[in-house]
Amino acid sequence: KCTYLEIEQAERTHAVVLSRPAWLWGAEMGANEHGVCVGNEGVWTREPVGEDEALLGMDLVRLGLERGSSAREAMEVMVALLERYGQGGSCKEEPVPFIYHNTFLLADRSEAWVLETAGRYWAAQCIREGSRNISNQLSIGREITAEHPGLRQRAQSQGWWGGDGEFSFAEVFSLPHQPARMEAAKARYQAGKELLQQHAGHITAETFMAILRDKASGICVDSEGFCTAGSMVSVLPRDPTLPCVHFFTATPDPSRSVFKPFIFVPGLKPCPQVRSPTFHDDPARQIPRFQRRVDRRHQLYRQHQAALELMEQDQERGQKLLEALQELERQGLEGINALLGGTVTPSPEELADLFFDCVEAEMKFYT
Repeated sequence: KCTYLEIEQAERTHAVVLSRPAWLWGAEMGANEHGVCVGNEGVWTREPVGEDEALLGMDLVRLGLERGSSAREAMEVMVALLERYGQGGSCKEEPVPFIYHNTFLLADRSEAWVLETAGRYWAAQCIREGSRNISNQLSIGREITAEHPGLRQRAQSQGWWGGDGEFSFAEVFSLPHQPARMEAAKARYQAGKELLQQHAGHITAETFMAILRDKASGICVDSEGFCTAGSMVSVLPRDPTLPCVHFFTATPDPSRSVFKPFIFVPGLKPCPQVRSPTFHDDPARQIPRFQRRVDRRHQLYRQHQAALELMEQDQERGQKLLEALQELERQGLEGINALLGGTVTPSPEELADLFFDCVEAEMKFYT
């Protein structure tokens, strides 16, 4: 059972960790036990958005992670399901539908992919070096590694491409007149690209965390109807003997949140403090959908929000709290760098409790 559709089950699925809007089945980003990471962004293209309920881009994120043991395999799973079921349905928990197509970033220990979609059509680019970002617009030009078999024929039949010369997915399938939010995203995409280029050759987890906290570029949003609801940074060592480490905030606005490390190991300690409540008569499951609101905030989220209010009301206490949280994050990063550098070897039990313990420590600061 995905958010709106039921599809055939796979014989075996991989363990996943997901950062997701609590009302739906899929995820905005996550990782699996094989070190595959996937995240998505909304885009609007020349293909009309699907009013009918189908797969959400966020469903595809989770399906790729559950069924793909490499970034390439996850991408292949996602495009096969996209071609079969299509994408559509509201992506927001509100009575007025909010619908978009999707672009995806996929990565594993050895390579990365950008997958961009327009309805059931798609193009993918394999990234073997350097850095790459996405931000609410089509960004694959002529450097297409794989594509929907009918992609160019579709573009020609619609009069979007003459059939001569090189084919650019972004040029052909982007809207000639972009919605205002996509115009704003251009500057954010460009700023992300430049911030990555500034650190070319020596990008670390801390670099990514700093970029995700950048407010001037619009990458970190804390108002205007949207908020950066969760953030994730993953370290995927090429050495297969080292674990992949996934840092999650599990709270909004990364500039005032703590990145906490998670590692896939046997016997993981459950972390109910970051699991949203479930509702017997959930308005997301009733037709018509989203006719009322329920409070989906998990325990950490509630305490974090109360702390943000304190930061705004009492600047001195707020600053002390922020410094304490930054120190907690720094200690976590130090520990992970020591683990990946081989200078410490935590016990399996310590790794199994790692994320839980970090959440508990953060909550102690709030209380």
